[in-house]
Amino acid sequence: MSQPGVPPAPGRTPAWRYAIGMFGTSIPINMIKGSMILFYVDILGLDVRAYGVVMVVYAVIDALDNPVLGHLSDRTRTRFGRRRPWLLVGAPMLTACMIAFFSAPSSLEGAGLLIWFAVFAILCEAFDSMLNANYGALLPELYPRERDRAVANGLRQGFQLVALVISLAVTPVLTTQVFGTEDSTEGFRTTAVIYGVVALAVIVFMALGARENPRYSTREQPMLLRSVWSIVRNRLFWTVGLTGACYGIAMALVLAGIQLYVRYSLGLPVGNALYLQGVVILITAGGLVAWTRVVARRGALWAWRVAFMVLAAGFAALFFAGDLVTAIAAGVVVGAGWSGMLATNDLIVARVLDADAARNGEHREGLFLSAFGFFGRLNGVVTGLALTSLGVFFGYNSGDDPGGDPGLAFRVYLCVYPFVLTAIGAVAARFVSVPVETPPEAAVPEGPPPPGDPAGEPAVERPR
Repeated sequence: MSQPGVPPAPGRTPAWRYAIGMFGTSIPINMIKGSMILFYVDILGLDVRAYGVVMVVYAVIDALDNPVLGHLSDRTRTRFGRRRPWLLVGAPMLTACMIAFFSAPSSLEGAGLLIWFAVFAILCEAFDSMLNANYGALLPELYPRERDRAVANGLRQGFQLVALVISLAVTPVLTTQVFGTEDSTEGFRTTAVIYGVVALAVIVFMALGARENPRYSTREQPMLLRSVWSIVRNRLFWTVGLTGACYGIAMALVLAGIQLYVRYSLGLPVGNALYLQGVVILITAGGLVAWTRVVARRGALWAWRVAFMVLAAGFAALFFAGDLVTAIAAGVVVGAGWSGMLATNDLIVARVLDADAARNGEHREGLFLSAFGFFGRLNGVVTGLALTSLGVFFGYNSGDDPGGDPGLAFRVYLCVYPFVLTAIGAVAARFVSVPVETPPEAAVPEGPPPPGDPAGEPAVERPR
């Protein structure tokens, strides 16, 4: 029987309707991350050291605003839900900022170019964080059971990979051959407008169809400082967050440097990135079905550990690739490992969110995911420092000053750095324990457990 004064649970949101939102959120930010070095450093001539400084500053700002955005989402109380208003506001803002990011006037140079890059890079990441904190918070709310959650997550990762095919693999062809040339910026602006309009339509469609659970909004609004203190004292926040960051940072390096790896390390036109990225993404998409079955049989934790090892092996193989064919062969292994991480990483995080809600009696998924996003914000710091290191070790400062061996420089950037990170992640994952699946009836807790209640400590799935 339903409790007096508690709104009834909504109808179930179709998994495909929720999952398609990942297509809309992925297109803008992956075009930005995949093309910013080529656009600003290699074509417009922004000094790589200035780029590195901006990325560090931007990562610090993003790490600070993420918990605030997540907390505001958790405290939102409207008849439209907690998450949907933020999605409907963030989508047009991200679209506008992305178009501006790739519309830098050709007359800009020096400090003017640096300011334009810094302002719109920070704004794009801020609105992307707003979207993803709210979109990600819907997953454990809409699908309490891990089996249903795995299906919805597999579908949304599939939509993300479709978006990656477009925003990463197809983008070099559109920007350098269809709408522009290898050395011009016109193609980037036109492509950004097209992608932005498509992303906006998809996100709005998803948000209007998401049936949030009104019972999650009936409790006392969580306080920021108390919630943050509780999260940072949670051991799982650090173990899962830091281990997952090894994967996230590695993939951020790959997405940012793949086009220049093709240009300098393989000695091919940038447009050939279509074939390498396309094969990797297709293998990743195909592997989602297999990895979802592995999760069902062996559990998310076991599959997560194996995926780390496969991904590290792929980066090692990619370092020795000498042409497009051998790079594609190595990319198959990278795709297999990447697929496993996509299928499992969010499930590991979702178990932590479930345990937190069951233990503390508050649904603060937005703040918790934003806190986890702190580790993702390390992406900007590490990618900026990694790119700056190419100037220190190999003399690559920009497209106008590429140094004596840019091919080796980007081989190190794209292969060696990600290999080291994922190898560390593979070792760390062996020592991570996560809570067992939380029963759906615990998804709406009655309140925090009394002090000393053993039920307040969630059972964990330990390394085997």
